[in-house]
Amino acid sequence: MANRQDGLAEALDSEQRTVSWLYGLLDAARERAERSLRQVYAGGGAVAGRQARVEREVSAGEQARRLAQLNAVERGLCFGRIDHGSGQNVYIGRIGLRDEHHESVLIDWRAPAARPFYVATATDPDGLVRRRHLHLKDRRVVGIDDEVFDLDGMSEGDRRALVGEAALLAALRRGRTGRMGDVVATIQTEQDRVIRSSLQGALVVQGGPGTGKTVAALHRAAYLLYTHRDTLERRGVLVVGPNAMFLRYIGQVLPALGETQVVMTTVGEMFPGVRAVADDAPAAAVVKGDLRMAEVVAGAVRERQRVAGGELVVELDGLRLRVPHETCARLRERARAVRLPHNMARKLYVTELLKELAKAEARALEESLHIDELEVDDPELTEPLDLEGDLDELDIELASRRLWEEPEVRRAVDGLWPELTPQRLVSELLASPRTLAAVAPQGLAWQELVRPVEAPWTVGDVPLLDEAAELLGEDDSARRVAARVAVEELAERELYAREVLTSTGVAEEGVFERADVLAERHADDGAGLTTADRAAADRTWAYGHVIVDEAQELSPMAWRMVMRRVPAKSLTVVGDLAQTGAAAGARSWGEMLDPYLEGRWREERLLVNYRTPAEIMRVAADVLRAFAPEQEPPVSVREGEAEPRAVRLPVSGLPDLVARELADIGEGRLGVVTPDARRAEVARLFPDGDLDAPVVVLTVTQAKGLEFDAVVVVDPAGILAQSEQGGRDLYVAVTRATRRLTVVHEGELPPVLSRLG
Repeated sequence: MANRQDGLAEALDSEQRTVSWLYGLLDAARERAERSLRQVYAGGGAVAGRQARVEREVSAGEQARRLAQLNAVERGLCFGRIDHGSGQNVYIGRIGLRDEHHESVLIDWRAPAARPFYVATATDPDGLVRRRHLHLKDRRVVGIDDEVFDLDGMSEGDRRALVGEAALLAALRRGRTGRMGDVVATIQTEQDRVIRSSLQGALVVQGGPGTGKTVAALHRAAYLLYTHRDTLERRGVLVVGPNAMFLRYIGQVLPALGETQVVMTTVGEMFPGVRAVADDAPAAAVVKGDLRMAEVVAGAVRERQRVAGGELVVELDGLRLRVPHETCARLRERARAVRLPHNMARKLYVTELLKELAKAEARALEESLHIDELEVDDPELTEPLDLEGDLDELDIELASRRLWEEPEVRRAVDGLWPELTPQRLVSELLASPRTLAAVAPQGLAWQELVRPVEAPWTVGDVPLLDEAAELLGEDDSARRVAARVAVEELAERELYAREVLTSTGVAEEGVFERADVLAERHADDGAGLTTADRAAADRTWAYGHVIVDEAQELSPMAWRMVMRRVPAKSLTVVGDLAQTGAAAGARSWGEMLDPYLEGRWREERLLVNYRTPAEIMRVAADVLRAFAPEQEPPVSVREGEAEPRAVRLPVSGLPDLVARELADIGEGRLGVVTPDARRAEVARLFPDGDLDAPVVVLTVTQAKGLEFDAVVVVDPAGILAQSEQGGRDLYVAVTRATRRLTVVHEGELPPVLSRLG
């Protein structure tokens, strides 16, 4: 352990010196760009001639762009290093930098020289002996992970300095049995198949704890981003994880994924403007996750498209405007027949209803002016009036506009076909037993859904909001007008850009800057937004590829939402059916995927556990046999440093026990996993326990996908009892440790853990 810690300290110190030097070069480049920009503007005053003005504009624009680029890479400037067999080491970062001798010292990740960082795998290392990932916090190197492709090609000193998973794999290679070497080759071959699988179609990566499925999937994302850059740079990649803590964790695994083409989110954050973290009670979660909820939401939309019980009557300035019931029903069916989303069809409905109200106004006015009420004897004045018949199209249009400004008219229209937001529709639906009973299909336990209208959003609500948004749409008339104007303005900017390129001589110099690209760059709206920025803000964005991690937790309705984001159905689905904890989660991959892919998906199974000691996996296997006998645990390939144990102890004694565990593991991290109901109680004993702290307190759901040097599982009986999936939850809890496992119980130890007794 001491040698390992010494090697880590030396590696961190060495990489910190390099990273600090690179940040110094960044500061110098930024200062030069700022100075150049000041000089351009200092040229000031009246600039003679159009060409001179154009040249100044181009120069200022390019310097400003360069400065923005330099400022944007402050976070995570350098995230990797590749060591070639020739002895050359190359650092990879978010931008290219040169030293004072104009030698390239940091390679832009998009450059050809950076390619091996993304595409090297165990079976095809592309000339590398090692790939190193650097984890930065601000300008400080806080973590390192090595991947070794050619252990024999490394010096003994480099082998001692290996950090992260590479150190474990190196140790496995040095095992005295032939099995160890075979296992490492198996691990690398399994993951290589995942990483290099084609972009097209859906790949399911099924793997138990410690099999490296998440890391393999993230390497696959990096590989795809590099090899299919044109496609994915435009459309981006969406990574869906089980919770925010997990996304922070994987963001440290491959910092390059923090680039501009990747959006990381949870199911609870997939609807813009909503950030749901709370889960429903299991019974409600099952109902909300049922695909029949799509019918419920559709029924709720149709229920808001109403017809008055009798004729529609609007009181306006002493007149009573009447539209017959049959006419209102006909207008509703006509608006429904166009098969547009509710809010877009509303425009047609409102337009037609206003015309009918304009005619009704003419009829009401005609009645009020009837000659009988005037008691006039002149025969010429007693002829019947036909104000409605005298209306032409222009009269009706003008009258409709005037009527739309009347609050009474708007209230009447909104009562029949209101403009709805997804939030309003879903919140009012779930607060209305009458509506739920009317629209729910037979057999769906809608009673589990009823709650107050002001209740906070849950994770299970988000797919319902997404479904509502699809059915409601929005009146996009103003947006379409704005889009037409934007197209015209872009054409003008492109013409101007061509003049810039010609007048500055750039076109003749062979610098192939396209006029349309330059025009886009200098557009005011959306300037500086990355693909990820635009995609995250747009619910309808179509991604080039989607990765779903801990995918077994997604409900059928959540899958329906995810599939909308990827029309090409290019997905990486990562999970373990044995770890399904969500009440509405997966029982089989086919059950979740076949409604969208009709069997057109392929599965890669990762069978080797190289992170969890065999002693701990034996305990986990007992749990799995008891609660999911159809699932096979992965085979662990290494022995640990200590046998797992059970300790009978009140919760109040946890701090002393945790302190002893921390002392035993040295510099490491410890996770305390609790039942949902006891997390707050336990967390009070360990303040400031975020993911970066030595000790963090988590529920089983929060712990999914995470691993710790040591784990203390609190109240296993409580974990078993908290849901129907309690046995699978316990399996997750006991497989989070890479070195030491302690189970703390106050009452009797559950029989399934008798191995620890």
